[in-house]
Amino acid sequence: MFKLNFKIALRNIWKNKTSSLINISGLAIGLAACLLLLLYVAYEYDYDTQTIDTGQTYKVMINGRDANGEVDGTADATPNAIAPLLKQNYPAVKAAARIEGQGKRLIANGAQTLKRTTYFADPDLLNIFDYHFIYGDKRTALTEPNSVIVTASTARMLFGTTDVLNRSVRYDDKTDLKITGVIKDLPGNTSVSFDFLLPWSLNEAYRSWIKRPDWGNLNYKTIIRMNPETDIKQFNRSVKGVIKQHASWSSNEMVLFPLSKLHLYDTFVKGESTGGRIDQLRLFMGLAIGILLIACINFMNMATAKSEKRAKEVGIKKTIGATRGSLIGQFLMESMVLTVLSTTLAIVLIELCIPFFNRLLDIQLGINYSNSSIWIGLMGVVLITGLISGSYPAFYLSSFNPIQILTKRNIKNGLFSVNLRQILVVGQFSFAVILIIATTVIYQQIQYIKNRPVGYEINQLVELPQEGLLYDKLDVLRERLAKSGAVLSLYQSSGTIATETSWFSGMEWPGSSEADKLQNFSQLATTYDFVKTTGVKLVAGRDFSRSFASDSAAVLLNRSAVKRMNLKDPVGQTVVAHGNKVTVVGVFEDFILGSPTLKGSPLVVAFMKGWGGKVTMRMNPSNSVTENIATIEKIVKEVNPAYPVELTFVDQLYAEKLKTQRVLGILSNLFGGLAIFISCLGLFGLASYSAEQRTKEIGVRKVLGASVSSLMQLLSFSFLKMVAFAIIISVPIANYVMNNWLQNFEFHTSISWLIVLLTAAGTLAIALLTVSFQAYKAANANPVDALKYE
Repeated sequence: MFKLNFKIALRNIWKNKTSSLINISGLAIGLAACLLLLLYVAYEYDYDTQTIDTGQTYKVMINGRDANGEVDGTADATPNAIAPLLKQNYPAVKAAARIEGQGKRLIANGAQTLKRTTYFADPDLLNIFDYHFIYGDKRTALTEPNSVIVTASTARMLFGTTDVLNRSVRYDDKTDLKITGVIKDLPGNTSVSFDFLLPWSLNEAYRSWIKRPDWGNLNYKTIIRMNPETDIKQFNRSVKGVIKQHASWSSNEMVLFPLSKLHLYDTFVKGESTGGRIDQLRLFMGLAIGILLIACINFMNMATAKSEKRAKEVGIKKTIGATRGSLIGQFLMESMVLTVLSTTLAIVLIELCIPFFNRLLDIQLGINYSNSSIWIGLMGVVLITGLISGSYPAFYLSSFNPIQILTKRNIKNGLFSVNLRQILVVGQFSFAVILIIATTVIYQQIQYIKNRPVGYEINQLVELPQEGLLYDKLDVLRERLAKSGAVLSLYQSSGTIATETSWFSGMEWPGSSEADKLQNFSQLATTYDFVKTTGVKLVAGRDFSRSFASDSAAVLLNRSAVKRMNLKDPVGQTVVAHGNKVTVVGVFEDFILGSPTLKGSPLVVAFMKGWGGKVTMRMNPSNSVTENIATIEKIVKEVNPAYPVELTFVDQLYAEKLKTQRVLGILSNLFGGLAIFISCLGLFGLASYSAEQRTKEIGVRKVLGASVSSLMQLLSFSFLKMVAFAIIISVPIANYVMNNWLQNFEFHTSISWLIVLLTAAGTLAIALLTVSFQAYKAANANPVDALKYE
C-alpha cells in the first residue's frame, strides 16, 4: 500500500505541474523562512552557554540605590575587590574571576603584527568557561605574569600554525609574552570574546593601583561558578550588604544573576529582570510559526482548489471498495512527498541565504549536518508540516459521497468546511496586516530615535586608540595635525564619547548628605579642547583651558548632574570626586552617551591627563573626507610607527547603539514580506477553487448577457469581504501589541491612524490584484466549455 500510494503521489504531482510547483515553492519559502528564524533564535538562546557548568555560572550584578533607598539602576560593572573576596570567604564559590576588556591591542611575532581583541582575567576564568585547549594546560596557562593564551586563528595569523606552545610574542610593543595555551576559536555568541587572553597579574603590573581594592570604581566584570548544592536566593541575601561592609558610604548591593540568561533578560527595573532581548526573540518565534502556518494554509487552499478534479477519482475508488482510511493515507502520502520536496528546496534556499543573513546581522549562523539532532529536528519539522498541511485536504477529499460525485450532483461542502476555508483566509490576512502595521511602527520608532538630537556635532568626528607613543607624543600629534589642515582640534579621553563606559559613586558637593554619596555618576576623563572638538553646547562657564593652571583639578558637569546635585550656581563651586577636591568650571547640555532610547544620566567630565585611551579629532570640513583620512593616517603612522592606524567614525559608533532595533526592523520587514507573499498565494488558491466550483454558474451568467466586469466583481467581492474582516480583527490587536512595545522606550513615537488606513488600503489592493487575475481568467472563459455536456 505504501508503494502504491507513493507512485500515485508522484504521478499526481507530475500531472498537475503548475499547482504542484506553487505548492512546493510556497511551502519551501515558508519552511526556509521558519528555519532561518529558528536558527537565529537558537543562536541567541545559546549565548554564554560555553561554560563548564552552565546552570551554576553567574555574573555579579550591582544594584545601585538612590537617596530614598530605591534601586535606581542595575549593571554588570563591579569593583575589583569582589572576586577575591567571594573566593576567599565563601566556600560555595568554586571559581571567581575578574575580567577587563582592553579592546583591540597590538600583538606581534617579529615583523608580523596584528591588532586583536584582548582581555585580562584571573586564572579561575579557565575553571568557569569550557575552552577547548588544542595545546597547553588550563591549570597553569594563566599562572605566570608574562603568559598569554591565543586562539587558533590568531596563532595561524602570527606563525602560520597552531603548534606555537612556549613561543614568544610581543604585546603592545613593550612586553614579551610566552604562549602557554592555544584554544579553539570562540563562537560569536559569547560575551567574553577575545583573540588572546592575558593574566590579571600582568594587568596589575601595568597599573599598580589595580592591586588596591577600590569599592567605588565600577570598571570590571566578575563571573563566578557556584557549588551545585547552593541555594542562590539564600546566597544573594548573604552577600547583599558585602559592599557596604567595606565601603560604609556606599549603598551598592551585590546580586548574582545567571550568566546564560543575562543576554536575553538584560532589562532591569528596581533590581528585578523584566525582560529584554527575550521579548524580541518571542516575536521572532511567533513570526516563524506564523509563516509556517501560513505556508501550510496556502498548501491546504491549493489542494482544495483542485478538489473537483479529484472528486471523480475518490468516487470511483470508494465504489470499488476503498475505505476512507486508505484514501486519507493516500492524500497524506501526497502531502508528505510534497513536504519532503519542499524541505529539500528549503535547505537549498537556506544555504544560499545564510551568508547574506550573516552579513546582514553580523552573526555566525550555520547548519552542522553531521549533528544527528539537526536531522532529527528536521525530520520532525517535515512530519509535523506534512501532517498539518495535508490533514484538511485528506479528510475533506475522502469525505466525498461517491453517489453524488458519479451522478454529477453538487457536492455539499458543509457549513464547517466552508467556514474553515474562510477562517484560514481571515487568519492569513489578519497575521499579514498585524505584520505590516508592526513593521511600519518599528521603522518609525527607529527613525524617531535616529532623529533625536545627539547633543554634539557628530559629523566629521573620528577617533583613534591612544596607544604606544601617542601617550607621550600627544602634543606633537596635535601640532602636526593642526599644521596639516586636516584636523581642527582634538582631545584625549578615557573612553569614546559615543558609549557610556564607566561609573563612580561617593561624590560630594555643597549641601550634599551621606545619602547623596550613593548616587552613581557616569564619568569621562579628558584634557583640553573637549568642548571645542565635540561641539557640546555650553550652558555656563567654559571648557578646560591652558590659561588656567588650576584646571588640572577641574570638572565639567552636564545638566542632569547639576539637577541631581541641586546646585543653583554650579560654576566655581568645589566638589569632591574620587576623594579629590575639584572645581566646576563649566556646565553643558545633556548629550546621548548611553542608549538613545533612555534619558540622560548625570555625567562628570574630569580633567585627568593620566586617563587616556582614545584620541578624538574633528576633521576640517573644507577638505574631502578622503583627503583628511589620508593625512591623518600618514601623520599618526609617523608619530607612532609600531602600531597600525585604526580610525573610527563616531557616527558609526553611534549607529551601533541602534543595532538591536535595526535587527528587529530588518527581520520583521524581510520575513513579514514573505508572510504577505505566501498569504497571497493562499488567496490565489482559494480564488482558483471558487472559480472552479462556479464554472457552470459563470457560463450561464455569460449566456444571459453578464459582462466581464460584473463577473469579476461577483468573484472578487466575497474575498474582499474576508480581507476586510481580517483588517477589522487585526487592527486593534496590532495597535495593542505595538503600543505595549513602544512603552519599553523612554523616548518613543506614537501609532498614527494614517498608518492603519494606508495598511488597510494596501492590503485590500494586494488582495484585489491577487484575486483579479483568477477572476478575469474565469470571466473570460468560453461558456460553451462549461455547458456543452449539460
